[in-house]
Amino acid sequence: MAQSHLGEVDAVQEFIGFATNPAPLLVAQYERIAREEMQGLPFYHATMPIVAECVLFEAQWLGCVLTPWMLSVVVLPGPDQRWPVRSSSDRLALQLPCGNMTFMVGDLPETGQQLACSLMSPLDPHLGAEQGRSLVSSTLKMLLSLPVQQGAGGVDLGRRRLFGARRGQPA
Repeated sequence: MAQSHLGEVDAVQEFIGFATNPAPLLVAQYERIAREEMQGLPFYHATMPIVAECVLFEAQWLGCVLTPWMLSVVVLPGPDQRWPVRSSSDRLALQLPCGNMTFMVGDLPETGQQLACSLMSPLDPHLGAEQGRSLVSSTLKMLLSLPVQQGAGGVDLGRRRLFGARRGQPA
């Protein structure tokens, strides 16, 4: 088993969590991947920066990562956590304040195993760098927001209903 910033993989096959925010490590690893593997690909968005933001949520690092080829949500073990080693590409459903999301297990040299959920891959070619940066912060806020389900008096304020009403369609 390879070693990573998460610490040694101990005898029972666990990863030790990050004591501090792993966002700088995520940026560094994706910068290396961009330089070594991605730049020549046709969907590579050369003007897009690599941005990562993470916050502690229920003792784990919840983050959003933007690269020139994707936008993803990631989960990494938090301080004092131990995660079991899982098979790459295993899927786990997690309940977040915004709703349920399905994550895949991935393994990267600088951070070890992480859970990732792709939101956009490849990136919209019309997305600008500043829009991308803003999208990272907005996405992280959305992940931690409670979904709108029902308004007062039983009125359905779900997303489809709300957007339908905005277009002038009957609610």
